Amino acid sequence: MRRGITATALAATLALAATACGGDGDSGGGGSAGGELSGTVTWWDTSTVGSEDKVFKKLAEGFTKQHPKVKVNYVNVPFGEAQNKFKNAAQSGSGAPDVIRSEVAWTPEFADLGYLAPLDGTPALKDDADFLPQAAASTKYDDKTYAVPQVIDSMGIFYNKKIFKDAGVEVPKNIDELKSVSKQIKDRTGKTGLYLRGDDAYWFLSFLYGEGGDLVDAGAKKVTVDDAAGVKAMTVVKDLVDSGAATTDATDGWENMQAAFRDGKVAMIINGPWAVADTYTGAQFKDKANLGIAPVPAGSAAQGAPQGGHNLAVYAGSKNLNASYAFAEYMTSVESQATVARELSLLPTRNSVYARPEVADNEIVGFFKPVVDKAVERPWIPETGSLFAPLVTEYTKVLTGQTTPRKGVEATGDSYRDLLKDWK
Repeated sequence: MRRGITATALAATLALAATACGGDGDSGGGGSAGGELSGTVTWWDTSTVGSEDKVFKKLAEGFTKQHPKVKVNYVNVPFGEAQNKFKNAAQSGSGAPDVIRSEVAWTPEFADLGYLAPLDGTPALKDDADFLPQAAASTKYDDKTYAVPQVIDSMGIFYNKKIFKDAGVEVPKNIDELKSVSKQIKDRTGKTGLYLRGDDAYWFLSFLYGEGGDLVDAGAKKVTVDDAAGVKAMTVVKDLVDSGAATTDATDGWENMQAAFRDGKVAMIINGPWAVADTYTGAQFKDKANLGIAPVPAGSAAQGAPQGGHNLAVYAGSKNLNASYAFAEYMTSVESQATVARELSLLPTRNSVYARPEVADNEIVGFFKPVVDKAVERPWIPETGSLFAPLVTEYTKVLTGQTTPRKGVEATGDSYRDLLKDWK
């Protein structure tokens, strides 16, 4: 789920969670006579409140049925705040959870800072050969494993089938078709074609990849966001807004985007499997069959969407490591992942889960699995999570006419070179 990748722009003085956490006080030591697990495991869940959180909370509570002497302290921390809250708590040594649901880009950053416990050789990585290679890639740093893959995702076009039928149009396969289809939808139904989220740079990546670009080339230690492909991608998104094919926003992007789509005010949005449960709550999708999903439109060079997802990581300062390892294993087990796929249509990170009937028959999972297989991996470097703050500033300015596409990517590139010392 990607409800606020601009969390990296939040001030370092964000208030710490007031909840008593496993890394800050006696949590029972993680064991008892005979090796039975005990104590408290505090888990920071970052999933969407009102839809995803209910499923994850109930699933986490099931851990106590297997380990009745362990108390799971469930805390839902807003996604847009969790990254810096965890860093602040871990740095101070007070208030950090035992386990955090970490966005994939946060994992190498937290590991580099020394805030995560290595999991190699622990129960957390039970049956680790079953994990999808691309999901496991985000858990590695400096030849060690610092997290367990929980869900993997990518992005596609969500579209309202009824609006498309009323307008007599087909799903666009490229940017030119996206503009044409949006115009026909507006002319024939009065609806806006696309809602383009303008306050989160993660939504820009599909356009950047579509023009053959990327944020950086980690292997060459080179900043690439400001090359010709970056300029072209910014020009493409700006033109979508200026032409009327898309509407956008500078704030509250997630809520505005979802509300507009759920209420039938726009025909299309770009989103991922994390948004399916929330989308189904809308009046337009009481009949779930009205939701269509297709690959993001291709740019002039390629068709691609970013690889995302979440991992479960254990805090290095936890006073209940044994129970935390067991909890991470439980929450990423075959049974748990099958439950999450069935209830939320989120994609499993274990190969074997896809063979289970309730997962194999899930239409949403079936669509997104090949998309994930072809998704573009982000660079798994400690700074990856920090690349979005300067980008979203310029992305929003471009979309709202405060700067040009070229100046926007050039300013972003300058910020990246300040962040990534000695990079070209």
